[in-house]
Amino acid sequence: MLSTRSATAMYVGAVLGPGVLLLPALVARIAGPASVLAWAGLLALSIPLAITFAALGVRWPEAGGTASYVRAAFGARAGRATGWWFLAGVAVGAPAVALIGGFYVAELVGGGRTTAVIAGAAMIAGVLLANSTGLHTTARLQLGLAGLLGAMLLVAVLTALPHTEAENWTPFAPHGWGAIGSAASVLMFAFFGWEAVSHLAGELRDPARQLPRAIACALGIVAVLYLGLATATIGVGAHSDVPLADLMASGLGETGRKVTAVLAVLLTMGTMNTYMAAASQLAGTLVPGVRPLPWIGAVAGVLLAVLAADLLSVDSLMKATSASFVAVYVAAMAAGVKLLSGRIRAAAGIGFVAVLIVFGFSGAWILVPLAIGLIVHRASRDSNPGRRVARPAEGA
Repeated sequence: MLSTRSATAMYVGAVLGPGVLLLPALVARIAGPASVLAWAGLLALSIPLAITFAALGVRWPEAGGTASYVRAAFGARAGRATGWWFLAGVAVGAPAVALIGGFYVAELVGGGRTTAVIAGAAMIAGVLLANSTGLHTTARLQLGLAGLLGAMLLVAVLTALPHTEAENWTPFAPHGWGAIGSAASVLMFAFFGWEAVSHLAGELRDPARQLPRAIACALGIVAVLYLGLATATIGVGAHSDVPLADLMASGLGETGRKVTAVLAVLLTMGTMNTYMAAASQLAGTLVPGVRPLPWIGAVAGVLLAVLAADLLSVDSLMKATSASFVAVYVAAMAAGVKLLSGRIRAAAGIGFVAVLIVFGFSGAWILVPLAIGLIVHRASRDSNPGRRVARPAEGA
C-alpha cells in the first residue's frame, strides 16, 4: 500500500513536468512580467481541480480513476472513452516528453539530435523497467525523484533571486493585458497531473484521509516552486530556450548550468514515472489480462523513432497529448458535477467551465479525442449487438 508521502511525491512528480524546462521563459516572452499573473491564476484554478479529483478519488478508490468516475456518472461507454483518452495521452506524450528532456540534456552537454534521442530512449526504458518491478518500487523511485527535484528547483530559485534586476520588471505588461490570457493557454500544459494519481487511489491504506492530505501538500509545494520559478525567470531575464540553466548559472556559474542536465532528466522521468504507473493500473481495467507496459513501450518506441527521423514534430505530439488530457478533465469535472454535492460540487462546476474553455482552444487537435471517442463508441456497439436490437422491444 502507498503512504501519504509516496502519494504526495506522485502528485508532485505528475504536475512538475518537463514543461518547466521551457515554459517560464516562453510565457515571459508572450506576456512579459505580467506572466506571473497567468501562473497565479492557473494555480488558483488548480485548487477546484485538485479538490474535485480528491473527492472523487475518496468515493471511487479504484484503479480506473477518472474512467471510473465518468462511468459512474454517465455509463460504461463514456467511462471507456475517458480511459482511452488517458491511455492515448500517456502513449503519445511519453516520447514527446522524453525528447524534450533529451534535447535539454543535449543542449547542456554539447550533443546533437542523436544525443537527445539516446537520452530520451534511456529515460523511457528506465521508467518502464521501474514500473515493471511493481508499484512499490515505482513509489520509492518517485519519492526520491520528487525530493531531489524539489531541492534542485529550490536551489535554482534561491541562488537566482539575489541577482534580479528591477528594470526586468518594467514595463509590466509590454504586450497588453490580453497577452496574459494567451500566456495562460500555453501554460496550461504545466498544470496537468492532478488526475494521474487518482488512478492509484485504491493503493492507499486510507484514501479518505490520505488523498486530501497528499493533494494539499502537493498544492503547497507546486505553488511555491512555480511562483518562485516565474519570479526568478523574470527577475534575472532568463528568456532563452534553457531558462532553468540560466537560473542555475546566474547563482552557481557554469557548474550550475551543467547540473541542470540532471534536473531535466529528473523532471522528465518523474512525470513519465507517475503517468506510466497510472496507465498501467487503468489499462488493467480496460483490457483485463493484457500486460500494458510492453504495448505502451512499443508505441513510445515507434513514435520516438519517427521523431528522431524528424518526420513528426514534438509540438504536434504535445498538442495531441494536451487535447486528450483536457478531454479527460472535461469528462471528470462533468462527472464531479453530477456525482458530488455541496461546495465540492461547486468546485467541480468551476473546474468544468474552466477546462471546457481550455478545450475550445485546442483547435484542430480536438479531433484526436473526438476520433478516439467515436472508435470506442463503435467498438462498444459492435461488441454487443444484442443490446442494440433489444432496445426497441423494451419500449414497445
